[in-house]
Amino acid sequence: MEDIVLLTLFVGILLGLYLIEVPVVYGLGLTSLILMWTTSIPFEPLLVAQTMVSGSNSFVLLAIPLFLQTGLLMNSLGLTDVIFDFAKAIVGPIRGGMAHVNIVASIIFSGMTGTAAADAAGLGAIEYRAMRDAGYDEGFSVAVTGSSSIIGPIIPPSVPLIIYGVIAQVSIGTLFIAGLVPGLIMGVGLMVLCTIYANKRGYERGDWWSLGEIAKTGYRALPALGTPVLIIGGILGGLFTATEAGAIALFYTLLIGTLFYNSLSIEELVESFSDGMTRTASLTFIVAAAALYGFLIRRAQLPEVLAEAVTTVSTDPLIILLLIAGVLFIVGLMLETIAAITILTPVFLPVIEQTAISPIHFGVVMIITLMIGLLTPPFGVILFVLNAVTGVSLERITRNMIPFYIPLLVALILAIVFPAIVLWLPETMGLL
Repeated sequence: MEDIVLLTLFVGILLGLYLIEVPVVYGLGLTSLILMWTTSIPFEPLLVAQTMVSGSNSFVLLAIPLFLQTGLLMNSLGLTDVIFDFAKAIVGPIRGGMAHVNIVASIIFSGMTGTAAADAAGLGAIEYRAMRDAGYDEGFSVAVTGSSSIIGPIIPPSVPLIIYGVIAQVSIGTLFIAGLVPGLIMGVGLMVLCTIYANKRGYERGDWWSLGEIAKTGYRALPALGTPVLIIGGILGGLFTATEAGAIALFYTLLIGTLFYNSLSIEELVESFSDGMTRTASLTFIVAAAALYGFLIRRAQLPEVLAEAVTTVSTDPLIILLLIAGVLFIVGLMLETIAAITILTPVFLPVIEQTAISPIHFGVVMIITLMIGLLTPPFGVILFVLNAVTGVSLERITRNMIPFYIPLLVALILAIVFPAIVLWLPETMGLL
């Protein structure tokens, strides 16, 4: 009974603060302090400081600002438009082509800005405008833009996967490869749905394929497309770690920006790095506050209580993973993704270890579930981002988004029921 009360306090206080719009980092910190002042968990200021510092003091976490800055520089250099033009040349001629371009561009850009919300605000704004200019309905345009934005953090390089890998102490390179197939399945599922829409509504095809246009846009996009190839190839080849890959990707982007694309002015470069530092500071504080919150959860032995409760219901790994996915989906509605990963990974790992579920499999399932949560009303963050950048009402965004949950949920269920979808590629490459 005492454990249930404590668990209720941990969740209830944080949720209450979130509902009154307290920023997530303050909500995590205040919840931790309130629990230490009102329960049997002792308040130890030195331990609080040490836990927060150690939670964010990791060499691997340095990959986050490096990948984040790489994405921001790509945006500043106009590489987002270059990639979009290349995607348009490849899939634009298909019926409903601009919807397919939207999805393919999101896959190619693959979360370089670090989060799904940032992708929706950056590349998503460009995609939405292009679809509207091509005559597509605003509800359909915003739904395609929102659903495609969550693919990026599943396909490498991915900030959420880096955070999970650090906490779960598993190979980030392996996680990157494990996310490829599920991410592509999500993309294909969305494209199938868009094809159905296009035929039903009579959307026209774009201009017929032009080898000249494909060659022209491909040549222009080739250096930018080299970034993910460099990252994944270098990690898999054992040439560098994920953190070193981030540094190399940043240097490579600066190099191609200077030699191949229009170089940035000093003012634009300073503004880009300033933006990167601001976003990094925000993420770091969230990680630090979540580390304290997670430490208190472990100190209260709630992971053990949860593991016992879940295994009492069933010992079948499939049932357990479905139950955990349900919890993650609800959490994804309410909590910032990085905070959710930092808090819940230590909570669920004991359960995963007891049921012989691969931590790589669980990590990818966790990220997919949290990403879908970001799209789900009433609190889904991406819904509010889309409202801000497109001007479409939340009610209309939500109504038009409903059919797009189907391919996303199908991809999630397939990843849960068939672990080989996640693990086949890493196993084939000898990473498992």
